[in-house]
Formats: sequence, C-alpha cells, structure tokens
Amino acid sequence: MAQTNINIRMDKQLKEQFDKLCSDIGMSMTTAFCVFAKKAVREKKIPFEITAEDPFYSTANIERLKKAIKDAENGKLTIHDLIEVEEE
Repeated sequence: MAQTNINIRMDKQLKEQFDKLCSDIGMSMTTAFCVFAKKAVREKKIPFEITAEDPFYSTANIERLKKAIKDAENGKLTIHDLIEVEEE
C-alpha cells in the first residue's frame, strides 16, 4: 500500500511524553497515530470522549465529594492548620 507523510505540530514536552509512552508500550508514534486513524475510520468517530466539561463535575469527583460530605456529617474530619504565606 502506498505511504504518505503527515506533519503534526505539538508542544515539545507533550511530544516527548507521548514518545516515551509509545516506547514504553513497544510502538512508535507513527504506529500509535495509525492505530488511532484506523479505529476512527472504522468507528466513524473519534475513538474516545472529548468534552469541555469542568473536571470538577466528573462522576469520580462528585462521588468523592459525596463521600467527604458524609464523612463530615459523621464526624470523620481532619483539621488542618492554615499557613499564610507573605508575598514578597
């Protein structure tokens, strides 16, 4: 099958992190992007959820907040000292 090149611009740190991840799981970045493209074409959608929602309202965080409220209502509290920092 004929091959073609694609140029992608991204933050240098993100590229380095992604390159390391790909290396850690035994594939190149090219292979990872090809896997993504094949899955997107096959499913006719981006193969993961993309959202602009505030992570504060994620299901996991809401459950954590509910547990913290329940703990507080049952007297399971941790008291912390407030440390004030003077600005220079």
